[in-house]
Amino acid sequence: MRKRWQGELIVLFLAAAIFLGSVPAPPHLLDDVDASFAQIGRVMLQSGDWVTPRLDGVRDMEKPPLLFWLMGLSYRVFGVHDWAARIPLALGAVVLCWLTVRFGSWAFGLKGGFYAGLVLVSSLGLYLFTRILFLDGLLTLAITASLYCFVRALEPDEKWHRQWALGLGAGLGVGLLAKGLIALVLPTGAGIAYLLLTRQLDLRYLWGRLHPLLVVAVMLIIAAPWHILAAIRNPPLFAFTLHSGPGQYHGFLWFYFVNEQVLRFLNLRYPRDYSTVPRAYFWLLNLLWMFPWSVYAPAVTRLRFSPLDRAGRIRLLCLCWAGFLLLFFTFSTTQEYYSMSCYPAFALLLGSALEAEGIWIQRATQFLTVLLGTALLVLLIIFFAVLNVPASGDISAALQQHPEDYYLSLGHFHDLTLASFAYLRAPLLLAGAALAVGIVGTLWGGKRTILALILMVVVFEFAARQAMTVFDPYLSSKPLADAIAKSPEGDIIIDGEYYSFSSVFFYSNRSAFLLNGRQNDLEYGSYAPDTPDVYIGDEDFVKLWRSSGRFYFVTDGTSVSRLHNLAGLSTFHLVTTRGGKSLFTNQ
Repeated sequence: MRKRWQGELIVLFLAAAIFLGSVPAPPHLLDDVDASFAQIGRVMLQSGDWVTPRLDGVRDMEKPPLLFWLMGLSYRVFGVHDWAARIPLALGAVVLCWLTVRFGSWAFGLKGGFYAGLVLVSSLGLYLFTRILFLDGLLTLAITASLYCFVRALEPDEKWHRQWALGLGAGLGVGLLAKGLIALVLPTGAGIAYLLLTRQLDLRYLWGRLHPLLVVAVMLIIAAPWHILAAIRNPPLFAFTLHSGPGQYHGFLWFYFVNEQVLRFLNLRYPRDYSTVPRAYFWLLNLLWMFPWSVYAPAVTRLRFSPLDRAGRIRLLCLCWAGFLLLFFTFSTTQEYYSMSCYPAFALLLGSALEAEGIWIQRATQFLTVLLGTALLVLLIIFFAVLNVPASGDISAALQQHPEDYYLSLGHFHDLTLASFAYLRAPLLLAGAALAVGIVGTLWGGKRTILALILMVVVFEFAARQAMTVFDPYLSSKPLADAIAKSPEGDIIIDGEYYSFSSVFFYSNRSAFLLNGRQNDLEYGSYAPDTPDVYIGDEDFVKLWRSSGRFYFVTDGTSVSRLHNLAGLSTFHLVTTRGGKSLFTNQ
């Protein structure tokens, strides 16, 4: 018992240091999803409406509310801060790593579970995609808990199968509130595949072990109230159509279930404000998200996948878990982080392989030495190439924009140029030091390799955090919000849609007019009958800009020349420019 708790405490400590240690700003909340979701939590807290998500007074009904609720509660406890918005997701990541240890320890023994937890806590993908307020972190926790309860309830020698069935229902219910129907589809698909492979698809046996009526009841008790209230408060209740377009509003139920869940899977959703990662990238990028441990993937093929013992059954479950998720999104639109929900499955398989050791682990470690050495050489070449390159202003001056790539979550990294690395010299040195630690560790061998790789990842993630701080003015509009706060009182006009400058709303906590901004995420909600008059066109802009009132205009520059011609160049007074974005006033 003591050894089990020692392993769990070590993983908990590492997870808390990594995920909670990354909560403070800078880097600040990014434009787009990051600041938008943080603002929804604040609006819910301030308005008292915990049912309908809103931004700038407009309904934003794409996502379920669990993360928004948790952020609102965090604001109530700690006050409204960017770091308070990050706490729920960071805590969720910590709990996920602990749960993976428990899952692995039950399946493979204490050592295998401990290694599985270490793999997950130090994987690059989990750190990267919990740094942004994506819903998938909570979804991953809910799916992992659901599948853990599912296999525990099925175990022949399990006495508490009814309690595990209750836990399964709770996991599914929480998942529905975390990210919708996908939280039900993925565990169900993985579970059916697992039952087929292990030849347990006996309905009488399953009924007695899984207690499906109890599972459904608990799931509905948790998830149904919000869905019912959202439908009632956002009518009409029914719309018998598979089509939507400009000016059409069919209420919550149609948009949330038909448009956002079904039509999005079929790539027929309106508005089509999304794109998809090429399928090959979606699969192969998981090698990066699970790095450095993904180099040990070949050793997984040497493990036993027999349904006759618990370890073999759980390995089969992990294959079904990861395989069903990857195949599901292969036939749908997808983003890089959509595979996050199978990171625990990868971690369990890799932890099991590391525990087994053997020649394949040794060969993978040797390959990793070469790989890390090559990466270190590339970093050193870049560092010395920009050693004497001047780095004045912020990094946006050295970037080359590629807006066609911004449909990718990491699309902005394509904007990097060689000159831009002059602004990243300190993070480059830290990353180089991390790689050096990893190289030394792989040469040592044994348990010291695992310790060195964990230290390497921690230092590398700190370097990544420093790099994100350098990118802060480019990816966040907080400097513009700060400039507005220091300026005389006036109304704000945003050039384009809400999400493009969402951090202005969060850090100023003010509403704004949206110039030609009826598009993308908020377009559907903008057609609701009670939408405030925040959407304006060029003609409205000219009237406001030439009026006696003070206005501030936030823009990335794409509309400035056209508006100069319409409103007059002399009416635009530059307040500040940061990160390639500008703030003007009319007085």
